[in-house]
Amino acid sequence: MNNRRNWLKQVGLGIAGLGLSSFDSVSFDENFSLQHAFDEDTIFLSSNENPYGPSPMAKNAMIESLSKSNRYGMEITMQLARALAEKNQVSSDNIIMSPGSSAILDIVARFAGMQKGNFVTAEPTFNYWGSVAEALGLKKIGVSLTDDKKHDLDTILKAITSETRLVYVCNPNNPTGTICEHEELKSFIERASQNALVLLDEAYLEFTDEKSMTAMVKTNKNLIIAKTFSKIYGLAGARIGYALAHSDTIKKLKQLQTWAGIALSVVSSSAALASLNDNTFIDSTRNFNKDARTYAITELERIGIPCIPSYTNFIYFSLKDYEKDFFQQLKAANIIGTRIYETEGEWSRITVGTMDEMKALSKALG
Repeated sequence: MNNRRNWLKQVGLGIAGLGLSSFDSVSFDENFSLQHAFDEDTIFLSSNENPYGPSPMAKNAMIESLSKSNRYGMEITMQLARALAEKNQVSSDNIIMSPGSSAILDIVARFAGMQKGNFVTAEPTFNYWGSVAEALGLKKIGVSLTDDKKHDLDTILKAITSETRLVYVCNPNNPTGTICEHEELKSFIERASQNALVLLDEAYLEFTDEKSMTAMVKTNKNLIIAKTFSKIYGLAGARIGYALAHSDTIKKLKQLQTWAGIALSVVSSSAALASLNDNTFIDSTRNFNKDARTYAITELERIGIPCIPSYTNFIYFSLKDYEKDFFQQLKAANIIGTRIYETEGEWSRITVGTMDEMKALSKALG
């Protein structure tokens, strides 16, 4: 909560530096206010946001870049792409930038949908992009997770047909928080990509000790890896994402973007570039998340809500034996949760917030 308060103060100071005294001097629509949009009395545990971000270095970069927002951001975005190439040990030709990784998923869905056929995905998983693929005429082939809520990679391989245009794997998976074993996933990608595009969503990988599959894009033209600054970097609202792929594939994807060089704002690119250097913040976020996650799982299971081991900043759990109305309990405590993802077992998901927020969650449910 204090992070939001401090952020507003800092942005206010930044605007003052531009010749405006404070937010009070800015003319907003009378029905809109930042305070109402981000109510400090509400605990947001629905969208897997980082409760500690943006990082201090990112905040400073955003404030300093505000006065440059009258300019297009091609140069700063190119600088960000080069930094990401160095971080991922690829060429800048292997990168496409976008406003959030959701835009990457959308572009890939449209790219795959240029030919009629089907796409294969686990169920449940992050599936908002699927509606785009289906609207373009691709038929969905859903493959159930294993009993322990992991990707059934062997069954997914068997589900691929000559008509399959795209295979999607979210690793770690949203909403379950489970992860694929590295070598097993690598072997899967090698086999699946012989017949179709493979879209690997690594939005939450930074919360784990697992290595990215980025090295594979140098030689594999059918692998696309989606990445984001929304999660561990704490920049969900700034909308910064990117994809890693073979240079030939990147060229094709860029053809589906209108003026790809200006997809990101000056402020967003500046924040992302600064975030890459704020290792103290990243390490702290990972450690805070791990401690709060461990506490939350212990408390949920004490209450009678069994959880799936999580590698992310969210927890997947079954409400089958919980005797109270879970969502009513959240509402009464002014906590925003999600929904039921699997009817059988009444599986739901909650974001890992700060330790104080997890204590409030435990109190609300106990």
